[in-house]
Amino acid sequence: MNVAITDWTFPDLGIEQGVLSRAGHEIVARQCRSEADLIALVGEADAVITQFARVNAAVIGAMSRARVIVRYGIGVDNVDLETARARGIPVSNVPDYCIDEVADQTLGFILGLTRQVVAHSNHVQSGKWGLATPLEGMRTLRHQTVGVVGFGRIGREVVKRLRPFGCRVLIFDPVVPADAIREAGADPATLEEILRRSDILTLHCPSTPQTRRMLNAASFELLKPGALLVNVARGDLVEPAALMAALESGRLAGAALDVFDPEPIPAGHPVLKDPRVILAPHIASASPPAVRRLRETAAGVAVAALEGRLPPNIVNGVNTPR
Repeated sequence: MNVAITDWTFPDLGIEQGVLSRAGHEIVARQCRSEADLIALVGEADAVITQFARVNAAVIGAMSRARVIVRYGIGVDNVDLETARARGIPVSNVPDYCIDEVADQTLGFILGLTRQVVAHSNHVQSGKWGLATPLEGMRTLRHQTVGVVGFGRIGREVVKRLRPFGCRVLIFDPVVPADAIREAGADPATLEEILRRSDILTLHCPSTPQTRRMLNAASFELLKPGALLVNVARGDLVEPAALMAALESGRLAGAALDVFDPEPIPAGHPVLKDPRVILAPHIASASPPAVRRLRETAAGVAVAALEGRLPPNIVNGVNTPR
């Protein structure tokens, strides 16, 4: 059977080829740049693996044989889940391949902001010495309140890393019982309480209709003046113009962003030149072991569906194999 791979950021597809060829299947791959490219690729595919390509209703409508759509990664906001569900095509993700990597990146960002790591590195490399920023920018994590939005796999690991620093941790996650949050050594809170009380806000929730643009002009107005923002989740959780306005007003003293909306960040966007912002190119999940797990798991999910088994990690409610 044919497995279509719509796009990838790896040097080659050798890992996927190994998994799929051992099961007797072939790869048909193309770095799709347009909807037309996608439609041409997936029409006769028995399974589809995608990374960042926009698998919209038109693309899914062109799939005549697909038994599964697999996303390289945790988020599935580039796939039209409802159209796939209506067509009876299960959509699966890979939810647990990079938990430690993203949690580590979060802590690195938090320390980078509170200790002004990038500013001082740039300062010294430019031939200067002494404080690069006002003394007020140098914070002790023990004295901070950290608000964590989302208490799934990654959010839990972030809290585990924060606890030894002695900071207070508030958590907002409407689907997690308050007792489970308290057992983790944190305090449950509403989103409004987190916005009003946190010195540092870190996002670990998926992109859904309920969470997109959750940080907008109105929500930034609720922040404590001088708050810090970390986003390693999804770029569209934050309204970009509101983010820049909050930085300019001082409502935000700084931000560390692995994700943005859109990606790549457009040339000339003011966030690229703002010294209060630490940026990374959507690489919080990256490490050699994590990328291997991701690729092997995605190919294995396709094999399961092609063998008539229900694939794991279905996210769109299609619970019968095709």
